[in-house]
Amino acid sequence: MEIRPWGYRLAAVVAVSGLLVVGLPVLYFLTTYGCGEDEDRLAGVMAGAAVLDTAPEGADAKDRYQGCDDDDRFVVVGTQYRYGGSAENALAHYGRAAGADGWRPMTTGKGETVSGCFTKSMGGTTAYLGIEGPDGGLLHVEITADRAGSQWC
Repeated sequence: MEIRPWGYRLAAVVAVSGLLVVGLPVLYFLTTYGCGEDEDRLAGVMAGAAVLDTAPEGADAKDRYQGCDDDDRFVVVGTQYRYGGSAENALAHYGRAAGADGWRPMTTGKGETVSGCFTKSMGGTTAYLGIEGPDGGLLHVEITADRAGSQWC
């Protein structure tokens, strides 16, 4: 059986098309998916926030953490405390500490303040400081940011 020259051309076109259809998405995924140096730099800036190193009276540091979500590439840095005090005392403490560190209270479109949420420019994007708890004796102080301009409170 003899293969005609157009048969080779057709086979080459099919092979190249297959590589493009399968190869380009795979290449894109391998080169752009997940957290990278930009997110590491942002996490480093966020981890240096003074507000993460302050705690209300009676709070004991339990855990300091930082991470990045590979899918959405948002960065999170926080501290978790054992705390038996009230949420009101924690919010009052962090309202003062956040203000001293340059954070502004988050406001709604109607100008109302969002409780336990503050914003600040960090690493070329807007970061969000959230205070949660104490729930079950745990108080969470967390900064979240991404390059997509998402709102986190």
